[in-house]
Amino acid sequence: MSETISIFPGANVPRPVSLGDRGEALAARFLERTGLRIVVTNFKVPVGRNSRGAQVTGEIDIIALEGETLVFVEVKTRRSDEFADVITAVDLRKQRQITRTARAYRRVFGIREIEIRFDVVTVLMPKYSEPVITHTRSYWTEAKFRKRNWHGSAWNEFA
Repeated sequence: MSETISIFPGANVPRPVSLGDRGEALAARFLERTGLRIVVTNFKVPVGRNSRGAQVTGEIDIIALEGETLVFVEVKTRRSDEFADVITAVDLRKQRQITRTARAYRRVFGIREIEIRFDVVTVLMPKYSEPVITHTRSYWTEAKFRKRNWHGSAWNEFA
């Protein structure tokens, strides 16, 4: 996938490939085989500050194109789904963070008039057996996190 380069001493020492890294590589190959074109992997950008004022960095695992649709993909990899389905790890907080990062991506590259979609690829990698990859299209929409305006007749009922 991608290589991390840092100016900090010792940070450029190769690290072992994590389960998540292997899952992302499998997911990218899977998406390419199903017709998506990978644009970038592991896109990171500052998206704001948290409640304590610390800088928050958003990350999108895979950004791809399917026809004329820009697809933002979150990849979740687990060894087991015994306690919970793998996709449950993509909770509202994670969806909001990816949505904010996708907005930043589109703003940085001036992407305005294109269809977008948020997908999830789960990779179940039990020891001693083949991985199971599941692609869930349109898991959520950006509209889910738009701020709603309080105007019109609904608001007047409370005035």
